[in-house]
Amino acid sequence: MFKNKKILKSSVDFVCGGYQVMRNWKAQIRKPMAIMLLGVAILFGCIFGFQLIKRGFIRAAIRANTAPIVTVSAMPIQYQWWQPALLAYGSLRAVQGVNVTTELAGLVRAIYFKPGAEVKAGDVLVQLNADADVALLHALEAQTKLAEIVYHRDAAQFAIKAVSKATLDADQQNLKNLQAQLAQQAATVAKKTLVAPFTGRLGIAAINTGQYLNAGDQVAPLEALDPLYADFYIPQQDLVQLKIGSLVKIKTDTYPDKTFTGAITTIDSIVNEKTRNIKVEATIANPRFELYPGMFISVEIELAAQKRYLTLPQTAINFNPYGEIVYIVQKKYKNNKGKPILRVLQTFVQTGDKRGDQVAILEGLKEGDMVVTSGQLKLRNGSVVTINNTVVPQNKATPMVIDE
Repeated sequence: MFKNKKILKSSVDFVCGGYQVMRNWKAQIRKPMAIMLLGVAILFGCIFGFQLIKRGFIRAAIRANTAPIVTVSAMPIQYQWWQPALLAYGSLRAVQGVNVTTELAGLVRAIYFKPGAEVKAGDVLVQLNADADVALLHALEAQTKLAEIVYHRDAAQFAIKAVSKATLDADQQNLKNLQAQLAQQAATVAKKTLVAPFTGRLGIAAINTGQYLNAGDQVAPLEALDPLYADFYIPQQDLVQLKIGSLVKIKTDTYPDKTFTGAITTIDSIVNEKTRNIKVEATIANPRFELYPGMFISVEIELAAQKRYLTLPQTAINFNPYGEIVYIVQKKYKNNKGKPILRVLQTFVQTGDKRGDQVAILEGLKEGDMVVTSGQLKLRNGSVVTINNTVVPQNKATPMVIDE
């Protein structure tokens, strides 16, 4: 019994000692675990806090970072009266114009014209050497006179049966032959004298006295300057709008501020199968000789009564495959100084005819809308803009075409 108590006591002491050891061990283990957990919690708190702070800074930056202000030019859209017209380009041509040439070869004996002078039909211009031709002409005149005398004498003899009918017939045919040769030689002599075929203005002379000319060599250009023809081409789809007598207005860069008027006189009878255009000819009065053949011209053909359109410069339109776009300037907000903030609204429009730098707006805008005319490449819907009209695009109904 005594021994059992000792053993029991020893067992109890052993168990109690082990429990104490376990408690001490657990206490020692808990302390680092708590530190580790606390460290992990602090780490995750820092990470989440950093992300929250980061998001706050990003949001603040986004709120503070406004889009840059774009400088544009703008103008209010307004109504204009348009005269429906077709625009074409062409050149001027003289109603009568030739390069005066010689039909026969010969040596230039005398020049009777002054280059650039006005001449009338029949005025002598150049005399070629015709001495040999004149001499032959005189010989033929003498032969013809003799043949005529012989014929009349034999005719009298034939009346009294002194000569045969065959002799008289031979005399008659010989006379006719010589008369024909005489006329031919007279024409040859006349061709050695060059005369103006019509009234007009001569150009620069291409010959000199003593020069030998071959047949067809140019002497000088001769142009009738009043009136002139204006030749231009019109697409075949516009042919139904043309008619003889339609008013045309032409302009040339020689006289930028002057318009010359005329009327359509001829419409060609065939359409060019390569270009599908038809040639049209208008007659233009030129009493002051201000226009010259060969000048490049722009032609405006009036078609009907005037129409009223809202118009803009073509530079104001963004032409895209999915539609035409313009930017309208709006004043919807104010800054902290009370000044209006200008923003643009992207709008689709329907365009119509074009005239010079302008285009007609059929739908999408109303009169008075302030529309951006240049600087659209940097814009998007809602962009903030400032208007500077120091430099604006061309907005002319009839711009001047420069022939370079």
